[in-house]
Amino acid sequence: MSIACIEAKRAGETIAQLTDVANLDHPESDGRITIFTDKTGVVKAARLLLSSVTKVLVLADRIVIKQIVASRNKVLATMEQLEKVSSFQEFVQIFSQFGNEMVEFAHLTGDRQNDLKDEKKKARMAAARAVLEKCTMMLLTASKTCLRHPDCESARLNKEGVFHRMRLSLEQVIEIVTDSRPSGENEMAPTSIYTSIKEFKNKVEGLRENLYFLSKENLSTMLELILEHTEDFTDSAYTSHEHRERILEQSKQAKMELEQLVSVWMQAQSQKTKEITEDLEVAILKTCQCMNELKRELHHAATSLATDLLRYHADHMVLKALKITGVEGNLEAVAEYTCKLSEQKEQLVETCRLLRHVSGTEPLEITCIHAEDTFQVTGPQIISAAETLTLHPSSKIAKENLDVFCEAWESQLSDMSMLLREINDVFEGRRGEKRAYLSLPRPGKHNANLKALKPVTLDTEEQAQLGKLGLELHLLTCDVDSETEKWEDQENEIVLHGQSISSMAHSMYLFTRGEGLLKTTQDLFHQAEVFATEGIKLASVLTAFSNQLEDFDKPLLLLEIDKLIPVCQQLQITAKTTVQGKSATFTKVDTCIRKTKGVMTILSQVLPLSCKLLKKCGTGNGWLRSPHPWRENRLQTNTNEDSMEGKTDAFGIKSLEHHVANLTFLESK
Repeated sequence: MSIACIEAKRAGETIAQLTDVANLDHPESDGRITIFTDKTGVVKAARLLLSSVTKVLVLADRIVIKQIVASRNKVLATMEQLEKVSSFQEFVQIFSQFGNEMVEFAHLTGDRQNDLKDEKKKARMAAARAVLEKCTMMLLTASKTCLRHPDCESARLNKEGVFHRMRLSLEQVIEIVTDSRPSGENEMAPTSIYTSIKEFKNKVEGLRENLYFLSKENLSTMLELILEHTEDFTDSAYTSHEHRERILEQSKQAKMELEQLVSVWMQAQSQKTKEITEDLEVAILKTCQCMNELKRELHHAATSLATDLLRYHADHMVLKALKITGVEGNLEAVAEYTCKLSEQKEQLVETCRLLRHVSGTEPLEITCIHAEDTFQVTGPQIISAAETLTLHPSSKIAKENLDVFCEAWESQLSDMSMLLREINDVFEGRRGEKRAYLSLPRPGKHNANLKALKPVTLDTEEQAQLGKLGLELHLLTCDVDSETEKWEDQENEIVLHGQSISSMAHSMYLFTRGEGLLKTTQDLFHQAEVFATEGIKLASVLTAFSNQLEDFDKPLLLLEIDKLIPVCQQLQITAKTTVQGKSATFTKVDTCIRKTKGVMTILSQVLPLSCKLLKKCGTGNGWLRSPHPWRENRLQTNTNEDSMEGKTDAFGIKSLEHHVANLTFLESK
């Protein structure tokens, strides 16, 4: 690399010298254009520059690939250690290392994804990285559950499923980066009906240019293959009777139109005419129109089924019932609802297969396959997590584990809804429109005189930047949650503040994914204010705690407090600063997430230090127990809420639902 860079630099300097007018002794000139006599030297230097720059780019690409492979290998090695741990303390230490390695891997693969030119590869990379991101949280809770209940078979299966899926995704990333071709790749993505119809129409329309470039058997075989694929729709138990009848009718019509086309085509060939006849032109138009109608019927059948399913499962009743019956330890009820979830999974998997046929583009086909795989894998994992909770109904970690897998299912349903919209956009010719980043400002009501706002659209680099920050924040919240669980006294005020801060950070992470309760930037900025205030409260509690310590222990804690307060104050100032415009809004969002990361980093150091000092001072921790009104104030808005709504209720996040309705949304032009 160094040699190639030196060569490029020398070539550039040579061109600069040869084209420097001031250094020429006798430049030939016509008064307007300077003509250099050493054209051969300039051409030679230009070729050398092109060659050396190409060499630099090729070497840089190889270096990046090696970095990604090396990062993957580190992640795999740490995963093996995580699988074998037998104690919580050892797990927390190794998972912290694993989190750092995953952040590095996410950075490298995110940059690589942005550099990819092939949209199909980019879609596959995005799917693999999405699996890795979601599985990171699953790995944490599944491993903790298995450690808490080592003899539970369902917990072991649950954990093994997460590790297996992460390994597959890591291998997929390497396949894309190294451009390797696994033997099963072609089987994974068979040709869709949409693609087959497009190829068939191209062949038919090609008859206008050349009557002899293909045989009638070739066209007949192509149509037979298309109609064979339509059986996925007509044989499906979930396709409505009306759609099935129309598809069969249109398939029959397509056969008739092809027979008529072949007849006119053969007649034109026998007459050896060079110009296309009127009858042949009509037959071509009718055949193509018939195929368009067939495609339309298939599209309506798939999208109608998907729309109905998403609407029917929008309330997540089966998941809620599994959580309730699991906590109750009701084995019969859990078995009943796991059967219902299995039926729901089969419906969604079948729908994803049908959507793939009408997706319209290769990237969307890959997204459909990813959705199908996710439902196929997550369904059994939810069932195993529910079985574990049923066997251990008092286990908090088993309940949290089930919550995480249910959240993954709900998230995939949300992704499927977005996928459905994109497929409809392609079908209706809106393919070129850039999808809005729904976490940024949406239309809101200010007053009657203000016009509705449009969602802000982020470019690829901005979305990738927020995604990376979100993943880093997510891993920090996992670290903090692990540290809080190690405290014997869960009512300790330091722990309660830490849990509250971590929960708010998690909601901000969900914002970077376009999920959760924070729907607009204004929601995020309000949450950042509350987060910063909570951080300052924690600093106050820590200061009071430091006063109880010996002089030689106090500086360690005071050092962390001195770091915490300025970051929280900076976050408060940033959150309160008014901005306008897309660029300024994105910068403010980016800064808020970064400051939040800073607070979480300090908190991940403060919690273990405080726990250690508390045990060391040996004075007991009754003085640090929460007086409860502080906590009850946070809970008072949730007393009438269903207990299944999520673990964030106790930490003030759910209260945002009541606050969001009264927010003055951010104006952005």
